[in-house]
Amino acid sequence: MDRKHELTSVDLTALVGELNGFVGAKVDKAYLYPGKLLRLKCRDFDRGRLELLIEVGEDKRAHISPPEHVPDAPERPPDFAKMLRNRLSGADFAGVSQQGFDRVLTFSFERDDENTEIVAELFGQGNIAALDETGTVVDCLDTVRLQSRTVAPGAVYEYPDARFHPFEASAEDFAARMADSDTDLVRTLATQLNFGGLYAEELCTRAGVEKTLDIEAAGEEDFDALYRATDRLVDALEGSLEPRLYYERDTDDSDGDDEDDGTDRASEADADAETDESADDNGEEGRDAPVDVTPLPLEEYDELRSKPIEDGFNAALDAYFTAIEGAEAAESGGEGGGSGGSSGRPDFESEIEKQKRIIAQQEGAIEDFEQQAQAEREKAESLYSHYDLVDDILSTVGAAREADFGWEEIEARFAEGEEKGIPAAESVHDLDPATGTITIELDGERIDLETGMGVERNADRLYTEAKRIGEKKQGAQEAIENTRENLTEAKQRRGEWEAEDDPEEGRAEEEEGETDWLAEPSIPVRMNEQWYERFRWFRTSEGFLVLGGRNADQNEDLVKKYMDRGDRFLHTQIEGGPVTVLKATGPSEPAREIDFSAATLAEAAQFAVSYSTVWKNGRYAGDVYMVDPDQVSKTPESGEYVEKGAFVIRGDRTYFDDTPVGAAVGISCEPETRVLGGPPAAIEPRVETSIALEPGRYAQNDAAKTLYREFRERFRDTSFVRKIASPDKIAEFLPAGGSRIVED
Repeated sequence: MDRKHELTSVDLTALVGELNGFVGAKVDKAYLYPGKLLRLKCRDFDRGRLELLIEVGEDKRAHISPPEHVPDAPERPPDFAKMLRNRLSGADFAGVSQQGFDRVLTFSFERDDENTEIVAELFGQGNIAALDETGTVVDCLDTVRLQSRTVAPGAVYEYPDARFHPFEASAEDFAARMADSDTDLVRTLATQLNFGGLYAEELCTRAGVEKTLDIEAAGEEDFDALYRATDRLVDALEGSLEPRLYYERDTDDSDGDDEDDGTDRASEADADAETDESADDNGEEGRDAPVDVTPLPLEEYDELRSKPIEDGFNAALDAYFTAIEGAEAAESGGEGGGSGGSSGRPDFESEIEKQKRIIAQQEGAIEDFEQQAQAEREKAESLYSHYDLVDDILSTVGAAREADFGWEEIEARFAEGEEKGIPAAESVHDLDPATGTITIELDGERIDLETGMGVERNADRLYTEAKRIGEKKQGAQEAIENTRENLTEAKQRRGEWEAEDDPEEGRAEEEEGETDWLAEPSIPVRMNEQWYERFRWFRTSEGFLVLGGRNADQNEDLVKKYMDRGDRFLHTQIEGGPVTVLKATGPSEPAREIDFSAATLAEAAQFAVSYSTVWKNGRYAGDVYMVDPDQVSKTPESGEYVEKGAFVIRGDRTYFDDTPVGAAVGISCEPETRVLGGPPAAIEPRVETSIALEPGRYAQNDAAKTLYREFRERFRDTSFVRKIASPDKIAEFLPAGGSRIVED
C-alpha cells in the first residue's frame, strides 16, 4: 500500500476546525525551505511556542507541529521568506478557511498597519501566494498563467474554479449529480462528487451499496443511502474527531492469526490496545512507518493495524509526516530528514516519483475537463434535438412575463399542464425567480435555461461553456507537457550520475540483454498520454493505428475529425458496432494512400467485430465490411433520418465474412508501461505477458478484476500492476458483454 503524501478535501474539512482553535497566536518569523515547505514560527499565550507548517511540494500538508519536529532554519532566507517576515512579524493569526471543497486553504493574518492572506494550493504542482488586503498577489512561489486563471505578483488572485461540494448539496442535487454519470457508483463518488478514491469506497461501505454497481442499474434507494452516509460523515467531521494512524498488516506475525482479519475481537477497545502494542514494539523505522492518517476511523481500513491519536488531528498529521519523513530517508539511505545518503547522491527517486504523481493528478484534471465539456455539449445538442419542445417552454414563459404573470403563477400553470400530460410542462423541473432561469429535463439530463433567450442563444451559451472548459483542458495539457519534461530531465540526471559513478556497471547492464520484467522487483512507470486514448484503440502488427468509437459521440468525432483520405472505415454488417477507422497516417502527417496488407486488414476487422454486439450476444464470428472515407456520409436519402453516431454508406463494399472474434489484454513494460488490448495477433508481440479472451458469462467489471488478479500473480512487482493496470484500466480494453479467459 502506497503511503499518503497529500491531504484530501475531507482531511482539510476536518483540519480547518482544529486550526481555528489557534486564532490569536502571534507570528514571530517565517522560513522557507527547499521543497516548498513554509514554516511560520508563532507563540501562543496559553500554549507557548507553535510551529505552523505548510508544504506544497512532494508532500502537501498543513498542520501545527511542536518545535522539536521542525527542521533547522536555513542559513539564508530567500526573498519570499523575507517578504513574509516584513508582512507577518507581530501579526495575529485570524483564522483559516477551505475554499469550497477544494484543496485550497486561506490563512488570514491581521496587523495594525496591514493585513495579509496566505493561500496554500495543496493540489497539482502546489503553490503558495501572499495576498494584500485587496486580494492582490504580493508574491508567490510559482507564477501561473493559464487561460483559466492567473497567479502572478501584481495580479488579483484567482481561485481555481469551484468544484461540486457534496457536503452542501441537497438530496436532490446529490442524486442528480450521481445520475448524470456514466460509470459505476464508486468512481462517480470519486470523480463527479470529488470524494477521491478512499472516501468514495468508504461511503459505499458505510451505505451498504455495491461499489461497482453501474449508475444505470442504481436506484433512488442507492443514492439515498449514499447521501445519508455522507450526512453521517459530515456530522462526524463536525463532532469530536477520532484521528488514526494506519499501518500495513504484518504478514509474518508469530501468533498464527494471519488468516483471521481480527473480526472476532471482543471490542474495539481490545483492537486498539492490540494495534498500539504492535505498532510500538516494532523497532524498524521504515518497516513500521504508517501508510495513512485519517480524522476518523475508516471501515475500509478495518484490516490494517491502527493507532488512535488522542491529541487531535493536528497531532496525528504531525506524527504521520514526521514518521514517513524519517522512514523514507532511511529507505533511501539518507540520514534524518536529508535528501541523500553519505555519498552525497541526490535523491533522484523522490524527484521522479514527485513528477509522476503530478502527472497523474494532471491527467485526472484533463479527464475531468473532458467530461465536463462533453456534458455541456450534450446539453446543447439536446436543446436542438428537442427544439420545438424547448421553444414552446421558453415562449410560454416569455409570453407570461410580458402579460405580467408572477413566477408563482407561471409555476402553477406548468404544474397544471403536467397533470394534464402536456409534454412541455412535464419537462419543466424547476423555476428560479431570483435568476430568471428555468430547469428542464431532457433525456434524463437537467438543463438550466435563461428565459430571456431563445433556443439558439441558450445552446450557444452551453457551447461557449464547453469551449471555456476545453481551454482549461488545453492549459492543463500544456502544464502536463512541462511536467513530463521535468520528469525526463530528472531521469537523465539520474542516468548521468549513475554512469559517472560506475561506468563499468552501466556497460554491464547494457550487455545483459533483454530484461525479465516479470521477475523485476521494481519496474519504473513510463507513460505518455496520447491524443487517441479516449477512443478504443490498438496498433496492428505492422504499426498502423486503429480507432473505435465508445459511443455515438465518438463515432461522430472519428468520422468528422479524424478520418482522412487513405484511411479505411470498417463496421459490422449488423447494427450495434463501433465505427472503426484504420489510420493510414498520423495527425501531423499529410494524408496519403496506403496499400494495407491482408494481416493488417484482418486485425482491423477482428477489432471491429469483437467490440460490437456480436461479442455481446455471445457469438464467435460476424461479417464486417470496409469502405473508403468518401463513401461515408451523414446526408440521408430523401425522407430518411440518420441517427447520431450512424452514417450512410454509398458505393461498393469490401466484405470480411465470418470474421472470428478475439481479444487479448496485456501489459507492456517497454518502451512504455501501459495496458494494451485488441486482437491477439497484434497485442501479444508488444507486451510482456497477455491473457486471451472469448465471449463468456463474466461481466466486464468482473472479468477485469479477474485479469488484474492474474497479472498480479505474474509480476513480482505487484505495486507496478496496481499503478498501471488497475481493474478500471483493464476494463477499458474489454469488449462489452460477458467474457472468459481462453484456456491454454
